[in-house]
Amino acid sequence: MSRSPQRLPDYLGHISQAIERIQRYTDQMSEIAFLQSEMAQDAVIRNLEIIGEASRNIASVDPDFVSANPDVPLNFAYEMRNALSHGYFQVDLSVVWKMIERDLPTLKQQIHALLAGISNATDIGI
Repeated sequence: MSRSPQRLPDYLGHISQAIERIQRYTDQMSEIAFLQSEMAQDAVIRNLEIIGEASRNIASVDPDFVSANPDVPLNFAYEMRNALSHGYFQVDLSVVWKMIERDLPTLKQQIHALLAGISNATDIGI
């Protein structure tokens, strides 16, 4: 699969899909239920890794895009991906839960706005 600036909408879409999956998996779940469900934990962590990897791909193919959108935590998402991927059994699941509750809704809005902006720019020939 090629990595080019034209892939930017794909990578943003991957982030959006991963957020939607996490929200679907945890929608009716309390923090206690999440902390007791290895399956939910594994599913969430996998999708956080996808968010981080897609964020890294965006930074690789279009660093100017990342610079132009400093409020979107793409670098942090990649750092979190590394912590999750390499932390193995040292992951603080309470921190993961707080991220689900506090950070993902904002990130979802940001990603949707970016995708809409790209779509509008494409529609008018930019």
